[in-house]
Amino acid sequence: MSRTLETGGAWLLGALWLLPLLYALWASVHTRDSATSFDLTAPLTFENFATVWNGAPFDRYYLNTILLVCGILAGQILLGVLAAYAFARFEFRGKNVAFALVLVQLMITPDILISENYSTMAQLGLVDSITGIGLPYIASGFGIFLLRQTFKGIPIELDEAAEIEGCSRWGRLWKVYVPLAKPTLVAWGLVSVSTHWNNFLWPLIITNSVEARPLTVGLMVYNGTESGIDWTLLSAATILVVAPLLIAFLIFQRQFVQSFMRAGIR
Repeated sequence: MSRTLETGGAWLLGALWLLPLLYALWASVHTRDSATSFDLTAPLTFENFATVWNGAPFDRYYLNTILLVCGILAGQILLGVLAAYAFARFEFRGKNVAFALVLVQLMITPDILISENYSTMAQLGLVDSITGIGLPYIASGFGIFLLRQTFKGIPIELDEAAEIEGCSRWGRLWKVYVPLAKPTLVAWGLVSVSTHWNNFLWPLIITNSVEARPLTVGLMVYNGTESGIDWTLLSAATILVVAPLLIAFLIFQRQFVQSFMRAGIR
């Protein structure tokens, strides 16, 4: 009985979560009159997407966002892998203190540091640039913690066997640890990409031009100046922004769930 209630509750919560998305999808492919009538026989149209795409430089917003999330992810993986390997397999003075400071980052919301980050980017001359948006997020405490737990779960015998075969420290890291941590890297990559794809407040503050705006800020500008209260256009613009994330999650959902189940505290 309890299992049935849990399953029913999960389906109910899933349906409630999907309702806004389903309405946005419905409205995006119907005219304004049909969007609120929910007539299943109403004709479909993709003119809303064409209107939205031509009404704002969404191609530039997409390019900016892709460059942003890929740049952040590349930096986070490089720094995260190196730091996590050091915390998992090296012994050095101040190791526990340094790792505690990494964990402190998990307790500090990025919004608290907006003023200081803006001041730093201004001094570096990176205001209104893609680099300025991504630089404060290159070091990820969450990613370092997640990879450290994964590396600590890899049998030390594999490391020792690779060393006997003449593999250097650097080689053992990239040939033993990184391949075995692939599920964790995939899950972390999805979290990082989705977080920075949807990030709004910091990009809104640090950018002033089309050349640097990501999709979230571009969507806000479009909604405020172009589409007014036409919910079909707003829905089409929203679908354009969230569709890549939904597709990525559907493709990698198994790795996403399994990696977090495996990366428990060890």
